[in-house]
Amino acid sequence: MSPVVIVGAGVSGLACAQALRAAGRPVVVLERARGVGGRCATRRVEGVPLDFGPTFLHGSAPDFLAAVRAASSAPRGGWPTIVEGQGQPCQPDAFTPGEQRFALEEGVVAFPRALAAGLDVRLQQTITRLEPAGEQVLLETAAGEEHQAPVVVLALAAEQSRSLLSTMSAPPPVVRGAAALLGLSRSQTCLALLAVYPEGTPAPPWQICYPRSSRVLQLVSHETSKRPAGGRVALVLQGRPAWSRAHLDDPAWSDALLAEAGEVVGPWAATPMARSAHRWLYARSDRSSELVAPLLLELPGGAQVGVCGDRFAPGGGVEAAWHSGRALAARIISQAMETT
Repeated sequence: MSPVVIVGAGVSGLACAQALRAAGRPVVVLERARGVGGRCATRRVEGVPLDFGPTFLHGSAPDFLAAVRAASSAPRGGWPTIVEGQGQPCQPDAFTPGEQRFALEEGVVAFPRALAAGLDVRLQQTITRLEPAGEQVLLETAAGEEHQAPVVVLALAAEQSRSLLSTMSAPPPVVRGAAALLGLSRSQTCLALLAVYPEGTPAPPWQICYPRSSRVLQLVSHETSKRPAGGRVALVLQGRPAWSRAHLDDPAWSDALLAEAGEVVGPWAATPMARSAHRWLYARSDRSSELVAPLLLELPGGAQVGVCGDRFAPGGGVEAAWHSGRALAARIISQAMETT
């Protein structure tokens, strides 16, 4: 069989790929970045792993939780157990009854890396154009390379999927309808700062802080509390969506986050020994534009384009992304069986 080509090596794309592979369908995953994971991201600063997208994983579905546990050599169940502040968490559902929470000692990127095991993942492949070509879909990369497949999956933020669908020279009605639907979706912006402090800095007494009164900070994650004892104090600061959107082009936004951390956490938090900044244009889905299920579009020549992601399953977040990818894989497999 011809392989399914999946654009995006985040959790939804990798979950879709693994489910297809388990059913015997060949898969190629194309990812524009230098590594897998998408927003499920970990970066080392001064040798300390810091989670600067989701700071922990949570869920309630037994199969998802089993996959998370299997991805780490040392999953820390229940993290965070010590929460400071009464502000709104990014994912309020994480703290509801029935939800289980996990921090991964290696960092949350261990989960998508485990999903990527055994897959044909090709990195630094930026797709710039989609075009129906009879029973195939043609994909063109920024480097001028071409791929063709009877089924293409877009496992991206809604805005990115819509942008790629709009590159078709003469999009059929089903694609125009999907693009209009995706145009109603919105992703939240987040400015994130990773900060490591000098030896001897006293550790905060909490694991995560959700400030209620700050208009700048959404959360402060005490990353060292996930790791073996004895490491340097390290924090991840994440800005509120409205503040982040307003300061995307402000060259001093990282200084502003640190200054606010100095007010909220303590003066010491404003002066790290090392820091690293990241701008998330599509940090998380706006829950007001949540959709019920992934899309599988039938093109006039018989080719198909699927669209999945955390927006296409209840609850949002990493678990929703995982469910969405697997649900789309099930639809692709089911339709292939009906036509044979």
